[in-house]
Amino acid sequence: MRDLRYYADDPLVKRTLGLRRLPDVATVSRGLARADQDSVKHLQEMLREMVIARLVALTLSRVTLDFDGSVLGTSRFAEGTAVGFNRKKKGQRSYYPLFCTVAQTGQVLDVLHRSGNVHDSQGAKHFILHCIGAVRAALPGVAIEVRMDSAFFSDEIIGSLDAQGVECVPFERFTELKKQIERRRWWWPLGQGCAYFEASWKPKVWQTRHRFLFIRTRVKQQYKESVQLDLFIPYQYGYEFKVILTNKRLSARKALAFHQGRGSQEGIFAELKTDNQLDYVPTRTWVGNQIYLLSVLLAHNLGRELQMIAHPPSRTTLEKRPALWAFVRLDTLRRRLIQRAGRLIRPQGQLTLTMSANQAVQEELLHYLAALKTA
Repeated sequence: MRDLRYYADDPLVKRTLGLRRLPDVATVSRGLARADQDSVKHLQEMLREMVIARLVALTLSRVTLDFDGSVLGTSRFAEGTAVGFNRKKKGQRSYYPLFCTVAQTGQVLDVLHRSGNVHDSQGAKHFILHCIGAVRAALPGVAIEVRMDSAFFSDEIIGSLDAQGVECVPFERFTELKKQIERRRWWWPLGQGCAYFEASWKPKVWQTRHRFLFIRTRVKQQYKESVQLDLFIPYQYGYEFKVILTNKRLSARKALAFHQGRGSQEGIFAELKTDNQLDYVPTRTWVGNQIYLLSVLLAHNLGRELQMIAHPPSRTTLEKRPALWAFVRLDTLRRRLIQRAGRLIRPQGQLTLTMSANQAVQEELLHYLAALKTA
């Protein structure tokens, strides 16, 4: 938030925000600290309504929701933070929010704010069903698909999704399935060094059998010995295994491709942290940090919305369910259009921004302005 001091006197920023004077850093910090849970609720509703309005306008036949958590660490104390699993900074206090993203638009539909010491599935069932209910209320006839990781693999969650008629593809690591993999002698080829077999199975405590796809991939094994004196070391190959549960009636190849599309959500998290400062914890209060988090998500969604308004979709629905637009990062938009040299002048008393006559910048800027005016 301290960066606000560097553009507090910028007339373009003030004009865009409709303010005569920007608040200083301490005022913004106090405002976040005094905020209440109603403010969080209203911002969360705004976040959902914005994304759902875009989905309604697209008239899609199916919507793909991805669910996963992301660690937001901090080096100081903040209300609700706790020491949890952190691969990069062990022992650091953190939050561990659960996100719901829409694959087709690359936007964040909703978020469940949580402390850093909770399991990925903490509060997940209610949150997942709430997100599905919000989409289904706005799009009654749409087919909803859900992708999750092994943390959400439970009879309760899978059974709830089945009852809702939602197609899901989580993967899991049940130790009991290891024996089936070890006993297997014949694997059906899947292409690109992959093979599979499938089985109908259920853990002992579950009520219903499900379709399980067992996938093995041939990979190079890491050579950990000294290589300084060896001129030639042949590669050694081994296998990586994973098991996918699905209620989809797709072929194994298409089900695997759909599951692998989850990687696009990691790209969204990376952009949120790099370009939008998602991993910044500004205040010591729980509510203040929730409002900051929701503001980051709103900025991200607005950046995607701007590009969807200005450009038509560049692709149709594919097996991996990538976004329908080839989005550019928010940082790229900043560098192309905002972070440019210019001068503010007042010919005939009217505030005017003059910039270098770069044709590419002029065409893109006018294109966005025309699209926004039409919208």
